[in-house]
Amino acid sequence: MSATSEYVVEVANVTAGYLPGVNILNGCSLTARKGELIGIIGPNGAGKSTLLKSIFGQVKVRSGEILLNGEDITGLPANKLVGRGVGFVPQNNNVFPSLSIEENLQMGLFQKPKIYEERLEFVTGIFAELGKRLKQRAGSLSGGERQMVAMSRALMMDPAVLLLDEPSAGLSPVRQDEAFIRVSEINKAGVTTIMVEQNARRCLQICDRGYVLDQGKDAYSGPGRQLMNDPKVISLYLGTLGEDAA
Repeated sequence: MSATSEYVVEVANVTAGYLPGVNILNGCSLTARKGELIGIIGPNGAGKSTLLKSIFGQVKVRSGEILLNGEDITGLPANKLVGRGVGFVPQNNNVFPSLSIEENLQMGLFQKPKIYEERLEFVTGIFAELGKRLKQRAGSLSGGERQMVAMSRALMMDPAVLLLDEPSAGLSPVRQDEAFIRVSEINKAGVTTIMVEQNARRCLQICDRGYVLDQGKDAYSGPGRQLMNDPKVISLYLGTLGEDAA
C-alpha cells in the first residue's frame, strides 16, 4: 500500500491474540480518515479492546497489517507508536495516582518536553477545569476526572489518532454523558478518534462511522446513525443496543 494513503489508520485482515494458537481477532479490518470519529461496538468477547491493543502494539498480530498514514506500524512497541503519533487511553489504571495532574500531563510529553506549554493550552482548552487544578494529586480525583486526565495526557503528544477503550465504563449516567461530550469535543478539535464503547447507542449517536464486531470480525460497518436504525444490527445486538435504549 502506498505511503500517500487517504486513511490515517488502516487495519487490514488482522488476525491476533494473546495466547499461542488462540485468536481473538479473525481477519478484522477497519479504516479511519483524517478527522473522523470511529465507534466500535459489539457483544462482550467480540474483540473490541483487542483491536485497539493490536493497533497499539500490545497484542501479537499473527497476520494482516496495520498502517498509520500509509506506513506499516504492525507490531511496533508502544513507545515507538507514541512517537509516531498514536495515543492510547486504556479503560483501567490510566493515570499515575501519586502524581499531580500537571506531572501526569508532563509524563505524556516526555518524548517532546519543549512543546509542553503549547499542548497544555490545547488540552486545557478542552478540559478547562484541569487547568485550574494542575497541582492536585490525580489519586484524589473521581473516575470521570481521572478519565479527563488520561485523555489529556494522551493528547499532549499531538497524536495523529487517539484510541479510547470504553471511556464511559464505570461512570455514573451523568458522568457518562460528560465523557461522550468530551470525546466529541476532542474530535471536533481535529483529532482522529477510534473509540471502543459498551454503551452502543450513545457511541453510534456521536460517531461518523461505526463498526460492529462479532467473533473477531467486522460484521457490519456504516454511518453511526444508519447502524443504530439497522434492523439486522438491532436484532443481532439487542442485548448491547436494547439495554441502552430502555
